[in-house]
Amino acid sequence: MSLNNTSPEQLHEWAQQLSQDYLPPGWDRAASASYSRVAYNAPLSLFYKEYLPRSPGHRAREFFRGSRASTVQRNTQLLHYYGFNAPPILHRGKLAGGHEYIFMEAAHGANILQWLRELRGSCNQQQGRRRAFLRALGTYVGRLHATGFVHGQLCGEKIFADERPGGFYFTLIDSERIARQLPPAGRNMLRNLSQLNMLPLEDLSETDRMRFFRAWRAQLRHLSNVEARVLAREAARIAMRRVSRSTAD
Repeated sequence: MSLNNTSPEQLHEWAQQLSQDYLPPGWDRAASASYSRVAYNAPLSLFYKEYLPRSPGHRAREFFRGSRASTVQRNTQLLHYYGFNAPPILHRGKLAGGHEYIFMEAAHGANILQWLRELRGSCNQQQGRRRAFLRALGTYVGRLHATGFVHGQLCGEKIFADERPGGFYFTLIDSERIARQLPPAGRNMLRNLSQLNMLPLEDLSETDRMRFFRAWRAQLRHLSNVEARVLAREAARIAMRRVSRSTAD
């Protein structure tokens, strides 16, 4: 079976089975946060996510703001509208118990932490690819911020990169935690920058960070040089403090 030949009826049947902790052929459990159930079909590069009920307070907020599944669908469409890659949602449905679910394509490539570790090396070619990757990543995050997008938890696992002719291409996952505001609040950009920089020096050197920040800053024309420098320095300081604390623990 190919993804193109998978009907909505087949997807709904899988959702019913997966919601009962039965794994149809080709499906495996995937790591998930609280209040969700996630499975992955490697042959089809397909994810299933079921949204489990939270507290009554959350259900009340969903009544006014929309469900979590609808938020993911809306934010995915918004990212696509502004030219950013996000895993396409193939189907959204509801189970008999009221739980909503979505099926989405898997992101191409590997997450940025995996890329940073792969692009270690002293040869000129490897160093050149690493520099190009960091510049492309900084430009990408700068474009996100310049367009007003911020992410609730922009860690290295939330951005996937795929290397193709012409450079690196990025995909943002977990669009449930996306928000858009123009201009983006400085504290939200600071949070994203510090989250991305929470890596030890063996993965992300000071030179790497500066190369990323320069590319990021070039996209934020509404920021003064002073504002940009303050954000970059404070993000690096917060990240290093948290990395040191976690290492000590």
